[in-house]
Amino acid sequence: MSPEIVQIWVYLSASPLTWLTATLGAYWIGDAVSARFARHALANPVVIAAALLAGLLIATGTDYRAFFDGAQFVHFLLGPATVALAIPLYRNLATVRRALLPMAAALVAGSVTAAVSAVGIAFLFGAPREVLASLAPKSVTAPIAMDLAKSLGGVPSLTAVLVIATGIAGAIVVTPLMNTLKISDYAARGFAAGVASHGIGTARAFQVSELAGTFAGIAMGLNGALTSLLVLLWLALAG
Repeated sequence: MSPEIVQIWVYLSASPLTWLTATLGAYWIGDAVSARFARHALANPVVIAAALLAGLLIATGTDYRAFFDGAQFVHFLLGPATVALAIPLYRNLATVRRALLPMAAALVAGSVTAAVSAVGIAFLFGAPREVLASLAPKSVTAPIAMDLAKSLGGVPSLTAVLVIATGIAGAIVVTPLMNTLKISDYAARGFAAGVASHGIGTARAFQVSELAGTFAGIAMGLNGALTSLLVLLWLALAG
């Protein structure tokens, strides 16, 4: 790389706007690719954007903190985006009310299975306690999961990686899996995606159907609350 280009990059990388622009640009590319392939599950815009940004950070030798300082405005928008889930919930309120009992049963089954299966498999392979504690909340949205992992004695940064991997895997697998199982009820499909793969799964559900996205958003919130209670129970029994 020529000295002139290096000097230009040093100047640009010092500006927070650079990484905000890079984040928005990476997602724009990911979304365009996803649209080009008719929103196929494998062409997930989050996966594409994350890969592009990771490659850019590695290529430029930029550490995560410098990137986050520039892209934190996008992180701030997670709050309003979560609150905005109330709009499709209101539109589908009658359908949600009719499904309260099935949702409660699915929530308990999904939350317990997600935590116990991950921890159980890791335990059988001899994973240390810190890893087990980091795995337990991996199906909960990242801010909650990291706090829960810290409470359990886990490693929050490891939990963050596991949460993202779980969300990406769920978003990719959920549509072909539901089609294979011949589950056509979008409420059930969305709720399963929200419980298993939190925000990334919810975003994928909204791409498929507003009804699926509504139930995924409900599941994401309820799963965070229930998993928090399960962690409190774990701490009480451990103490």
